[in-house]
Amino acid sequence: MKILLAPAETKNEGGTEKFLSEDNFKFKSLYCVQKPIIDVYEEYIKHLDEEQLSLWFGLKNKKEVQKYRQSLYTQPTMKAIQRYNGVAYDAINYTELPLKAQEYIDNNVIIFSNLFGVVSALDSIPNYKYKQGSKLPNIEVEKYYNQHLTPFLEEHLDDEILDLRAGFYEKFYKPKSAKVISVKFLKEGKVVSHWAKHYRGKLLRELALQNIQNFSEFMAMELNDLKLIEMQEKKNVKLLVMEIV
Repeated sequence: MKILLAPAETKNEGGTEKFLSEDNFKFKSLYCVQKPIIDVYEEYIKHLDEEQLSLWFGLKNKKEVQKYRQSLYTQPTMKAIQRYNGVAYDAINYTELPLKAQEYIDNNVIIFSNLFGVVSALDSIPNYKYKQGSKLPNIEVEKYYNQHLTPFLEEHLDDEILDLRAGFYEKFYKPKSAKVISVKFLKEGKVVSHWAKHYRGKLLRELALQNIQNFSEFMAMELNDLKLIEMQEKKNVKLLVMEIV
């Protein structure tokens, strides 16, 4: 069972791993797909003025804007699961997990990225800024990655996929042949958005701690603050509706 996860807008700085190259990635053969997007990104932000770049990044702080103008190829890298630090990643709290649970995440989690398309949790990536929905010139990034990632992921991912991504990232890849479980979170009968990120992260943390290997084990899990109230099935996707209790 592989687990799909969305990225986070915010990221941790620094890193001690080697500079960006194909050796940073588990799926080395995808680097030739990723590099053209990275190069378009680098060239584009190089030629935007500060005001344009501020809008594109969604940043107001001028120092932050200038920091992200630097080439990604000269920046230190760190493990992707530690690079992102948004709500879901805070809930995962990777650095405080036992080593076995960290290895579970390293081996089973695939993170979708507006810039890189996909990275595994253990891939080493630089700090970058790419606001969801921002456009690069002369290329539709989501369509480009969907075209190139779909055949690869269909071949290389397991036949059971737990999809914990936000819906936006289905534009990059939507599993066709695998069995898929996705999750919707409700609070007092209403769909939650911000808190959904937290509970996706919390759910992944429990998966890692309990070393869940397949759908059968996942469905048998006991979760203290989530209650399954409905199950919907359509084609290869099973949607679990969970109430936060």
